[in-house]
Amino acid sequence: MALTLRLQRHGSTHRPFYHIVATDSRRPRNGRFIEKLGYYDPNKEPSIMEVKTDRVQYWYANGAQVSSAVANILKKKSVKLDRKQDAK
Repeated sequence: MALTLRLQRHGSTHRPFYHIVATDSRRPRNGRFIEKLGYYDPNKEPSIMEVKTDRVQYWYANGAQVSSAVANILKKKSVKLDRKQDAK
């Protein structure tokens, strides 16, 4: 299964609201997802971005690809992604 971290659009016309989700890349944009990892609200000033960094890191370490929009959000939130999983 090809996993990707991407945005799922919600909200009404001209009032978008996005969930950051881990999903199979072959699913539709707003289709079924595996886990909700945060949200992005561009309607507020400044934009609101909430991210569960530990879960994003988990999925990335397990091979998930990151979409360009989610990569930009993670960069603004200063989230460093590493393919190596921490040994506990």
